[in-house]
Amino acid sequence: MPAITADTLTLPRVTAPAPSDTERPVRSITTGPRGYEGEGFPVVRAFAGVSAADLDPFIHMDQMGEVEYEPGEPRGTDWHPHRGFETVTYMIDGRFAHQDSHGGGGLITDGATQWMTAGSGILHIETPPAELVESGGLFHGIQLWVNLPRKDKFATPRYQAIEGGQVKMLASEDGGALIRIIAGDVDSQDGPARGPGATHTPITMAHATVEPGARLNIPWNRDFNALVYVLSGRGAVGPVGHPIRQGQLAVFGPGDRLSVAAEPTQDSHRPALEVLILGGRPIREPVFHYGPFVMNSKSELIRAVEDYQAGKFGTIPPNALMPHTSGR
Repeated sequence: MPAITADTLTLPRVTAPAPSDTERPVRSITTGPRGYEGEGFPVVRAFAGVSAADLDPFIHMDQMGEVEYEPGEPRGTDWHPHRGFETVTYMIDGRFAHQDSHGGGGLITDGATQWMTAGSGILHIETPPAELVESGGLFHGIQLWVNLPRKDKFATPRYQAIEGGQVKMLASEDGGALIRIIAGDVDSQDGPARGPGATHTPITMAHATVEPGARLNIPWNRDFNALVYVLSGRGAVGPVGHPIRQGQLAVFGPGDRLSVAAEPTQDSHRPALEVLILGGRPIREPVFHYGPFVMNSKSELIRAVEDYQAGKFGTIPPNALMPHTSGR
């Protein structure tokens, strides 16, 4: 159950389609494989098998969890570097602590988002707080990597904290779906991360809950690509109604609007269809990706590794957070 909810009857409604609007068709539906990240927390590799051209400006996305940890089980990452892109960590349920080598950090909790611009280079860690390790509990979130254009690859690192209560919320035309706008805008309603000073790369990111039998149809920037990832539940996407379920990603073609519908019957422990809706203006520059570095050429990747090894990404601060692993 997402931490941030609202009564859709009291929210602004999405505008109905205009006669001239076109529906975005579905180009592909892929299933993300399961794996483990960091010190051993479970993830779904949401973008696996999708072409870089269809994803641009996005590079990578993991669904972290959904898992109910026993005491002593929660895991995170160790300290590691990044350069050339932005990391977006959205906690749907649970808590994650973040710290970086440029003074950023804090607790990412129920419905909050941490937006870190790695830019020229940064070290950071994300790990469950000690109290969650001791008690166990629900852990469910998303980590998204957003590419930076060549002109911003070496931007000064920075950090933004977006609390769950800051997201803009809308209801579908029929009131059967709740939309949480985290970045960009939907139907001229702005999320907290938007425009100059918020995101380097123009994107829209929203989390929608679609009740059983309900349909969500929203306007979408024609200059952006469009992706829908199913966090939980079952439904259909696009004008033809392609079936889609948990762990699957739909890539849409061009058009003015996109649609998502929930099946009338959902599993008892997953009462609604939960989807993450993403889009951005493609950068259309060469992408050379190696581990935690995303650059425009092989020579820039080599330089990133050399700069990291030379300590140019900053230092781990005193009294730094440390990962929780078996035996600690």
